[in-house]
Amino acid sequence: MEPHLKVLMIDAGSGFYRIVRHPLGSFFGPVDLGLHLAGRHNSLNIGAGILAGSILPGSNRLVFTGFSPAWGGFFISSMGGAALVFDNLGVDMVSIVGRASSPSLLYLNRVHGEEIEVAIEPLDLPRIWRSGREGVYAVMDAALESHGARYANEPRVLAVGPAAATTDIGAIASAPVADGAATPVDTWAGRGGLGSKLLREHGLAGVIYGGTFVDEDFRDRRVADQWFQERYAKRLAAKDFEATVKYRFDPQFATGGTFGVNYSTVGGRLLAFNYRSIYWSEEQRVDTHRRFILDHYLRQFNEETIASKSQKTCGEPCSAVCKKMRAEFKKDYEPYQALGPLCGVFDQRAAERLTHHADRLGFDAISVGGVVAWVLENLSEGRLQPDEVGVRERPHFAPQDFSVASDSEHNAALGVGVLDAIIAPGGLLNLSEGARKLARRLARARGPELLDTLVYSAFARKGWMVPNQYWNPGVLSPMPIVGKYYMYYGQDFVAPRELGRRNAARFQAELILDNLGTCRFHRGWAEEMLPEVVDRLWERKEAFLQSIRMTASRIASRNASIYWEPQRNRDLVRTFLERQREVEEVRDEKLDAWIERFRGDADEASLDFWFETLKGTHESLREF
Repeated sequence: MEPHLKVLMIDAGSGFYRIVRHPLGSFFGPVDLGLHLAGRHNSLNIGAGILAGSILPGSNRLVFTGFSPAWGGFFISSMGGAALVFDNLGVDMVSIVGRASSPSLLYLNRVHGEEIEVAIEPLDLPRIWRSGREGVYAVMDAALESHGARYANEPRVLAVGPAAATTDIGAIASAPVADGAATPVDTWAGRGGLGSKLLREHGLAGVIYGGTFVDEDFRDRRVADQWFQERYAKRLAAKDFEATVKYRFDPQFATGGTFGVNYSTVGGRLLAFNYRSIYWSEEQRVDTHRRFILDHYLRQFNEETIASKSQKTCGEPCSAVCKKMRAEFKKDYEPYQALGPLCGVFDQRAAERLTHHADRLGFDAISVGGVVAWVLENLSEGRLQPDEVGVRERPHFAPQDFSVASDSEHNAALGVGVLDAIIAPGGLLNLSEGARKLARRLARARGPELLDTLVYSAFARKGWMVPNQYWNPGVLSPMPIVGKYYMYYGQDFVAPRELGRRNAARFQAELILDNLGTCRFHRGWAEEMLPEVVDRLWERKEAFLQSIRMTASRIASRNASIYWEPQRNRDLVRTFLERQREVEEVRDEKLDAWIERFRGDADEASLDFWFETLKGTHESLREF
């Protein structure tokens, strides 16, 4: 039989399901096939790459696609390691349509032969969310307790929390299972609010899956080593070990993981106190980084996590061991930045309290971190009152006279109160239709500062996304999908038209990884080798690359990005350009010209910068 992708189509309303096959070549993976199905059915699609279960490291990401309730456009989110168990179902994708009549658990189990058991079972969701470990963790535990014994091998659970019920930024959480229990090493499909889609549009609070299917995965290490020797003069394991050094342990910085390396190197590019650090002098940012980060926040991490080698994988064998742990707390840069320094929190105990609470509630940590930081700044400035947002006090929201431990704890406690207020029905912080709509409503009633201080990218009428936590224009680029790394986020100056072109190139490179279900931490070899692997195994390299280009152009054709609405977005770009010349000492005529334009008419310059970036992207992603 010709190779094909097998999709399990499930109607969550009726429980009806069927298998649909698509020839390999028409589609290659969870992104291009997910785009097709989402456009036809508005489905939520959960899929593995065609290399899942293979010997190639990082090939077991589980990819979620659909139209995002937060962004408004087609979105891609992925979760580490979760496709290793998904592969045991013997399908490449589960596509969910319809809506269960009450909050339910989707049960999937491949028991023998071609048969997949499918059941949709109601849950007492409010009770479960309040029980045991609470929130997403309680959903995992309840599913394993009620159904775990029915699996021949350890299953895996996808779960959502209260944030999925009351906001558009609910995430999907999971964790590897050992001895029948979910481990603390949680993994997330966080960006895009696809957890909200799973619950609010399809009525599912969780999915438990697993099985006994064994397919013919590529497992020949000698053949793989030969391929890598031909290209890199290194075996697969050696090349992968080299490519993942940042995520394991980088001796150059005596730390590891995204948290360790990024905080070791950020220096004067530090983003803190709801981005207000962009207005400080370089000396003040460097001093804050030294005192609050190097001497405390990062030092705690290095002593507690790196020195003790408390690191795990996402559930698949991998040399990166990128999950940096302290007890049940997993330390990744962006969640611990957005719910850390961005919220005026620079202490590990305080950040653990705030970040773990957001995780328990099932939020996209980056987006909700941007919202909490925005609320805290406006509390500190008196534009919001404590009783309106579920707290009793105001934060200490400036570096002057800041006690790194006690003031961090104070701000984190306020942040926990804000998170609880967000999920409480009927309050001021109603995020059911997103923070952008809330900020616009508050700005009309109380003044433009309520909008200008919320940093987000805008899409169509209501779409919004808090950007990745880096200070550069790339993260605010008008891309069809934002909040991921589908753009150029280097720290050098790139003129906007060229930035758009680099964004387009990065977009296509990331699609290679996502459409094959491969972790981007392995991109040092994966972006160039994976098309070759597709060619060696299926003789379809050019068709695969053409599919990537076509998929990128089709996603880009739906790009309804909106020019920067908050003033702070425009200030982020302006101050980045100024810092490039004044601090990084970049000598570039185009940089000088843009700085002068911003100093002359900042609004006009911002609009032109935004449009030039958009032009560069569009001209690179035109329909083929």
